[in-house]
Amino acid sequence: MPRYALKVEYDGTPFAGWQRQAEQPSVQGAIEAALARLEPGPHTIAAAGRTDAGVHALGQVAHCDLTRDWDPFRLSEALNHHLKPLPVAIVACARVEDDWHARFSATGRRYLFRILSRRAPPALGAGRVWHLRHGLDIAAMRAGAAHLVGHHDFTTFRSSICQAKSPIKTLDEITIDMVDTPTGPEIHLRFAARSFLHNQVRSLVGTLERVGAGAWRPGDLRQALEARERAACGPVAPPHGLYLSGVRYPDDPFAD
Repeated sequence: MPRYALKVEYDGTPFAGWQRQAEQPSVQGAIEAALARLEPGPHTIAAAGRTDAGVHALGQVAHCDLTRDWDPFRLSEALNHHLKPLPVAIVACARVEDDWHARFSATGRRYLFRILSRRAPPALGAGRVWHLRHGLDIAAMRAGAAHLVGHHDFTTFRSSICQAKSPIKTLDEITIDMVDTPTGPEIHLRFAARSFLHNQVRSLVGTLERVGAGAWRPGDLRQALEARERAACGPVAPPHGLYLSGVRYPDDPFAD
């Protein structure tokens, strides 16, 4: 059966997350239903990562197996037709080897978190940014983030229901920048790692916000990390500011 890689963009607002659920809408379920309109199902697709309810994606990657030998462009066009009017789009499609796997072949993942720091509420970005009415000290946040980069036990910054076998991860990069957007300046936090724990990014962002707000000192991040207990974590940031922005593979299946 031919295998296809799909690069997926979606607004997570109306979904209970990526993973298919029996009685709630999911991104996986939406794409599998679209596939069933093209070929008799049932279909099961696998993704590079399972985003939570309300989390968005700019570059989620999934794969599917089909019986028909589809032209990748025509497959993406057909899927997008059947996905309407849901806020899900197949932005790229490629034929891959039979043993290629969206999750297990991945060597890195990147997340973006958007914060809008201003008094006025977001009229256009509602549900897509974390709106804060107070300012943030980006220099202090960067100093705090420096304690988190590297190979650590991230027990403090993972969900209590995380199913990962080990809390030890290598966080390759955290960047924090002020970015001009059409609706005003936003603070963008970017995270890169081979893989992440459940709620790790949102836990890190929520704690870094406390540093930026002056409630925590940058060095408090080191103490929280070394505590290795969930109670030492700051508040968890809301899901609607988070985006799975990209997935890295040894050979990019979508490269021209």
